[in-house]
Amino acid sequence: MRLVLQRVARGAVTVDGRLVGQVGQGVVVLVGVGHGDGEAQADWLAEKIVNLRIFEDEAGKMNHSLLEVGGGALVVSQFTLYADVQRGRRPSFVDAALPQEAQPVVDYLARRLAGYGVPVQTGEFGAHMRVELENDGPVTIILER
Repeated sequence: MRLVLQRVARGAVTVDGRLVGQVGQGVVVLVGVGHGDGEAQADWLAEKIVNLRIFEDEAGKMNHSLLEVGGGALVVSQFTLYADVQRGRRPSFVDAALPQEAQPVVDYLARRLAGYGVPVQTGEFGAHMRVELENDGPVTIILER
């Protein structure tokens, strides 16, 4: 699995002009699922997301986790994280899991985050989504498992 984790002041996802998910202080998690990815990868990533010390303390140092600040998570599926651009000008997505494989893994990751007590909202799997976010810092971290 490949994730792009962004610390945000706010984030939102719309589909056809309809708000489907939003978060205040917390993280936006863009999720790419590859062939063979499953619950084991999602478990490890969920634990990492909620415990990474990426939020600032009173001294401005990144010493607090998502759990400690009571932040939320906006989870958005994004198969394009598996784009292969080594050859030609058009990305290949052959390394991305098929939708019927990927959706259960993305849903499982969202449930695991919620299981830690994190308020979780999601995008709409397979839809053309517009993702808005106000990156805080900016802090952007790539996670892979």
